[in-house]
Amino acid sequence: QVQLVESGGGVVQAGGSLRLSCEIDASHFIIEAVGWYRQASEDQRDLVATITTDKSATPTYTESVKGRFTISRDRYAKQVFLQMDNLKPEDTAIYYCNARRVARTTFARTDYWGQGTQVTVLS
Repeated sequence: QVQLVESGGGVVQAGGSLRLSCEIDASHFIIEAVGWYRQASEDQRDLVATITTDKSATPTYTESVKGRFTISRDRYAKQVFLQMDNLKPEDTAIYYCNARRVARTTFARTDYWGQGTQVTVLS
């Protein structure tokens, strides 16, 4: 089983910064990407940023956070981070860490999630 534990959420004024961290335990599984999603109220869970686990460590960002958020990971993708700068009230949401597993034989993808951490940005 893949386990993910987030930390680093909180309350911040607009223009401030927060750094989210996620510890990933995915022993014996192939993980192709790790990242962050967010969910505001009862809206759908939306992608914020992902990064591949191969040597390229290619990041992908949703348009609204480009230039403000930076995703990074450690060498073995056991930790993933999201540095959030110049935060805006519309960034308020529960942020979820994500790991995408790839099955060895079927190549089927399965998403695993952390418990979520609340980020609140005050105007």
